[in-house]
Amino acid sequence: MSQAGKSILLVDDDEEIRDLLQVYLSRAGFQVRAVADGAAFRQALGEAMADLVILDVMLPDEDGFSLCRWMRQHQRFAQVPIIMLTASSDEADRVIGLELGADDYLGKPFSPRELQARIKALLRRAGFGQERGAVEVLAFDEWRLDMVSHRLFHFDGEEVILSGADFALLKLFLDHPQQILDRDTIANATRGREVMPLERIVDMAVSRLRQRLRDTGKAPRLIRTVRGSGYLLAASVTAHAGVAL
Repeated sequence: MSQAGKSILLVDDDEEIRDLLQVYLSRAGFQVRAVADGAAFRQALGEAMADLVILDVMLPDEDGFSLCRWMRQHQRFAQVPIIMLTASSDEADRVIGLELGADDYLGKPFSPRELQARIKALLRRAGFGQERGAVEVLAFDEWRLDMVSHRLFHFDGEEVILSGADFALLKLFLDHPQQILDRDTIANATRGREVMPLERIVDMAVSRLRQRLRDTGKAPRLIRTVRGSGYLLAASVTAHAGVAL
Protein backbone atom coordinates (compact mmCIF):
# COMPACT_ATOMS: atom_id res chain seq x y z
CA MET A 1 0.00 0.00 0.00
CA SER A 2 1.39 3.39 -1.05
CA GLN A 3 2.25 5.84 1.69
CA ALA A 4 2.36 8.86 -0.64
CA GLY A 5 0.20 11.67 0.65
CA LYS A 6 -0.35 10.16 4.10
CA SER A 7 -1.14 12.81 6.68
CA ILE A 8 0.91 13.45 9.80
CA LEU A 9 -0.03 15.68 12.72
CA LEU A 10 2.90 16.85 14.86
CA VAL A 11 2.76 18.68 18.18
CA ASP A 12 5.98 20.15 19.58
CA ASP A 13 6.52 23.50 21.30
CA ASP A 14 9.99 23.85 19.77
CA GLU A 15 9.52 25.96 16.64
CA GLU A 16 12.85 24.88 15.17
CA ILE A 17 11.93 21.19 15.45
CA ARG A 18 8.45 21.83 14.00
CA ASP A 19 9.87 23.66 11.01
CA LEU A 20 12.61 21.09 10.43
CA LEU A 21 10.27 18.11 10.53
CA GLN A 22 7.58 19.80 8.47
CA VAL A 23 10.06 20.49 5.68
CA TYR A 24 11.81 17.11 5.89
CA LEU A 25 8.67 14.98 6.01
CA SER A 26 6.91 17.06 3.35
CA ARG A 27 9.82 16.43 1.01
CA ALA A 28 9.36 12.72 1.71
CA GLY A 29 5.80 12.95 0.38
CA PHE A 30 3.79 13.29 3.57
CA GLN A 31 1.14 15.92 4.26
CA VAL A 32 2.30 17.49 7.51
CA ARG A 33 0.46 19.72 9.96
CA ALA A 34 2.47 21.06 12.90
CA VAL A 35 1.09 22.71 16.05
CA ALA A 36 2.68 24.04 19.24
CA ASP A 37 0.45 22.87 22.09
CA GLY A 38 -2.18 20.41 23.21
CA ALA A 39 -5.19 22.67 22.62
CA ALA A 40 -4.16 23.26 19.01
CA PHE A 41 -3.52 19.53 18.60
CA ARG A 42 -7.01 18.57 19.79
CA GLN A 43 -8.58 21.15 17.50
CA ALA A 44 -6.51 20.08 14.48
CA LEU A 45 -7.26 16.37 14.98
CA GLY A 46 -10.95 17.12 15.45
CA GLU A 47 -11.05 19.10 12.21
CA ALA A 48 -9.22 16.52 10.08
CA MET A 49 -8.14 12.97 10.87
CA ALA A 50 -4.43 12.11 10.62
CA ASP A 51 -2.89 8.84 9.46
CA LEU A 52 -0.22 9.16 12.18
CA VAL A 53 0.57 11.58 15.01
CA ILE A 54 3.83 12.61 16.65
CA LEU A 55 3.52 13.76 20.26
CA ASP A 56 6.21 15.58 22.20
CA VAL A 57 6.02 14.73 25.89
CA MET A 58 6.78 18.22 27.20
CA LEU A 59 4.23 20.84 26.08
CA PRO A 60 3.29 24.22 27.56
CA ASP A 61 -0.35 23.43 28.38
CA GLU A 62 -0.79 19.65 28.71
CA ASP A 63 1.76 16.92 28.20
CA GLY A 64 1.90 14.34 25.45
CA PHE A 65 0.80 11.63 27.88
CA SER A 66 -2.61 13.20 28.37
CA LEU A 67 -3.03 13.59 24.61
CA CYS A 68 -2.08 9.95 24.08
CA ARG A 69 -4.56 8.85 26.77
CA TRP A 70 -7.29 11.01 25.22
CA MET A 71 -6.77 9.45 21.79
CA ARG A 72 -6.76 5.89 23.08
CA GLN A 73 -9.99 6.41 25.02
CA HIS A 74 -11.92 7.46 21.90
CA GLN A 75 -12.94 4.92 19.27
CA ARG A 76 -12.47 7.49 16.49
CA PHE A 77 -8.77 7.97 17.25
CA ALA A 78 -7.87 4.63 18.86
CA GLN A 79 -6.32 3.09 15.75
CA VAL A 80 -4.16 6.08 14.77
CA PRO A 81 -0.44 5.25 15.23
CA ILE A 82 1.37 7.42 17.78
CA ILE A 83 5.09 8.15 18.01
CA MET A 84 6.20 9.93 21.16
CA LEU A 85 9.26 12.19 21.40
CA THR A 86 10.90 11.84 24.80
CA ALA A 87 14.01 13.00 26.62
CA SER A 88 16.67 10.50 25.54
CA SER A 89 17.73 9.79 29.12
CA ASP A 90 14.27 9.38 30.64
CA GLU A 91 13.27 5.71 30.56
CA ALA A 92 10.19 6.47 32.69
CA ASP A 93 8.72 8.64 29.93
CA ARG A 94 9.05 5.81 27.45
CA VAL A 95 7.43 3.28 29.77
CA ILE A 96 4.51 5.58 30.55
CA GLY A 97 3.97 6.32 26.86
CA LEU A 98 3.87 2.64 25.97
CA GLU A 99 1.51 1.88 28.85
CA LEU A 100 -0.86 4.54 27.57
CA GLY A 101 -0.85 3.07 24.07
CA ALA A 102 1.90 4.85 22.13
CA ASP A 103 3.16 2.72 19.24
CA ASP A 104 6.79 3.81 19.31
CA TYR A 105 9.10 6.47 20.71
CA LEU A 106 12.26 8.37 19.87
CA GLY A 107 14.59 10.08 22.32
CA LYS A 108 15.74 13.63 21.68
CA PRO A 109 17.94 14.50 19.93
CA PHE A 110 17.03 12.19 17.06
CA SER A 111 17.71 11.79 13.37
CA PRO A 112 14.87 12.90 11.05
CA ARG A 113 15.82 9.95 8.86
CA GLU A 114 15.23 7.56 11.77
CA LEU A 115 11.88 9.21 12.49
CA GLN A 116 10.90 8.81 8.84
CA ALA A 117 11.81 5.11 9.00
CA ARG A 118 9.65 4.64 12.13
CA ILE A 119 6.76 6.46 10.45
CA LYS A 120 6.93 4.30 7.34
CA ALA A 121 7.09 1.11 9.42
CA LEU A 122 4.00 2.04 11.45
CA LEU A 123 2.04 3.09 8.37
CA ARG A 124 2.82 -0.24 6.71
CA ARG A 125 1.48 -2.02 9.78
CA ALA A 126 -1.61 0.18 9.92
CA GLY A 127 -2.40 -0.48 6.25
CA PHE A 128 -1.86 -4.24 6.37
CA GLY A 129 -5.06 -6.24 6.08
CA GLN A 130 -7.42 -3.29 5.62
CA GLU A 131 -8.58 -4.57 2.25
CA ARG A 132 -10.16 -7.74 3.62
CA GLY A 133 -13.40 -8.59 1.83
CA ALA A 134 -15.64 -10.76 4.00
CA VAL A 135 -16.48 -9.92 7.57
CA GLU A 136 -14.74 -12.33 9.89
CA VAL A 137 -14.86 -12.84 13.63
CA LEU A 138 -12.20 -14.70 15.57
CA ALA A 139 -13.37 -16.30 18.81
CA PHE A 140 -10.96 -17.34 21.56
CA ASP A 141 -11.35 -18.05 25.25
CA GLU A 142 -14.09 -15.61 26.41
CA TRP A 143 -13.53 -13.10 23.62
CA ARG A 144 -14.59 -12.25 20.06
CA LEU A 145 -12.57 -10.03 17.72
CA ASP A 146 -14.13 -8.46 14.64
CA MET A 147 -11.31 -8.39 12.11
CA VAL A 148 -12.90 -5.66 10.00
CA SER A 149 -13.99 -3.14 12.63
CA HIS A 150 -11.17 -4.12 15.05
CA ARG A 151 -13.76 -4.30 17.84
CA LEU A 152 -13.10 -6.67 20.74
CA PHE A 153 -15.97 -8.04 22.82
CA HIS A 154 -16.09 -10.12 25.97
CA PHE A 155 -18.85 -12.70 26.30
CA ASP A 156 -20.42 -10.53 29.05
CA GLY A 157 -21.01 -7.81 26.44
CA GLU A 158 -18.15 -5.44 27.35
CA GLU A 159 -16.43 -3.81 24.39
CA VAL A 160 -12.70 -3.07 24.72
CA ILE A 161 -11.17 -0.26 22.67
CA LEU A 162 -7.97 -1.41 20.97
CA SER A 163 -5.15 0.76 19.68
CA GLY A 164 -3.56 -0.14 16.36
CA ALA A 165 -0.66 -1.78 18.19
CA ASP A 166 -3.06 -3.70 20.47
CA PHE A 167 -4.90 -5.05 17.45
CA ALA A 168 -1.73 -5.96 15.55
CA LEU A 169 -0.36 -7.86 18.56
CA LEU A 170 -3.62 -9.67 19.27
CA LYS A 171 -3.99 -10.62 15.60
CA LEU A 172 -0.45 -12.00 15.62
CA PHE A 173 -1.24 -14.23 18.59
CA LEU A 174 -4.55 -15.33 17.06
CA ASP A 175 -2.80 -16.22 13.80
CA HIS A 176 -0.32 -18.38 15.76
CA PRO A 177 -2.18 -19.95 18.71
CA GLN A 178 -0.19 -22.31 20.93
CA GLN A 179 3.05 -21.15 19.25
CA ILE A 180 5.95 -19.39 20.93
CA LEU A 181 6.59 -15.95 19.42
CA ASP A 182 9.95 -14.34 20.11
CA ARG A 183 10.37 -10.63 20.74
CA ASP A 184 11.76 -9.77 17.30
CA THR A 185 8.81 -11.48 15.60
CA ILE A 186 6.41 -9.52 17.79
CA ALA A 187 8.24 -6.23 17.26
CA ASN A 188 8.31 -6.64 13.49
CA ALA A 189 4.58 -7.39 13.38
CA THR A 190 3.50 -4.59 15.72
CA ARG A 191 6.14 -1.87 15.22
CA GLY A 192 7.63 -2.77 11.87
CA ARG A 193 11.14 -3.10 13.28
CA GLU A 194 13.31 -5.31 15.47
CA VAL A 195 13.98 -4.36 19.07
CA MET A 196 17.29 -3.23 20.45
CA PRO A 197 18.93 -5.13 23.34
CA LEU A 198 17.31 -4.24 26.68
CA GLU A 199 14.47 -2.40 24.92
CA ARG A 200 11.19 -3.00 26.76
CA ILE A 201 8.73 -2.10 24.02
CA VAL A 202 7.55 -5.69 23.38
CA ASP A 203 7.13 -6.56 27.06
CA MET A 204 5.15 -3.36 27.61
CA ALA A 205 2.93 -4.14 24.62
CA VAL A 206 2.20 -7.63 25.94
CA SER A 207 1.47 -6.24 29.40
CA ARG A 208 -0.97 -3.72 27.91
CA LEU A 209 -2.74 -6.44 25.90
CA ARG A 210 -3.02 -8.63 28.98
CA GLN A 211 -4.80 -5.77 30.73
CA ARG A 212 -7.24 -5.53 27.84
CA LEU A 213 -7.91 -9.27 28.09
CA ARG A 214 -8.31 -9.31 31.91
CA ASP A 215 -5.22 -11.53 32.06
CA THR A 216 -3.30 -9.71 34.78
CA GLY A 217 -2.76 -12.31 37.49
CA LYS A 218 0.64 -13.30 38.86
CA ALA A 219 0.61 -16.22 36.40
CA PRO A 220 -1.26 -15.05 33.28
CA ARG A 221 -3.25 -17.95 31.84
CA LEU A 222 -4.08 -16.59 28.38
CA ILE A 223 -0.83 -14.99 27.17
CA ARG A 224 1.93 -16.94 28.84
CA THR A 225 5.57 -15.99 29.21
CA VAL A 226 8.00 -18.64 27.98
CA ARG A 227 11.18 -17.73 29.79
CA GLY A 228 14.10 -17.08 27.45
CA SER A 229 11.94 -17.59 24.35
CA GLY A 230 9.00 -15.20 24.16
CA TYR A 231 5.25 -15.43 24.58
CA LEU A 232 2.50 -17.92 23.74
CA LEU A 233 -1.28 -17.64 23.36
CA ALA A 234 -2.69 -20.56 25.36
CA ALA A 235 -6.11 -20.70 23.70
CA SER A 236 -7.79 -22.28 20.70
CA VAL A 237 -9.08 -19.92 17.99
CA THR A 238 -12.12 -20.37 15.76
CA ALA A 239 -13.00 -18.23 12.73
CA HIS A 240 -16.50 -17.27 11.68
CA ALA A 241 -16.81 -15.77 8.20
CA GLY A 242 -19.72 -13.56 7.34
CA VAL A 243 -20.61 -12.78 10.94
CA ALA A 244 -20.78 -9.13 11.98
CA LEU A 245 -20.75 -7.94 15.58
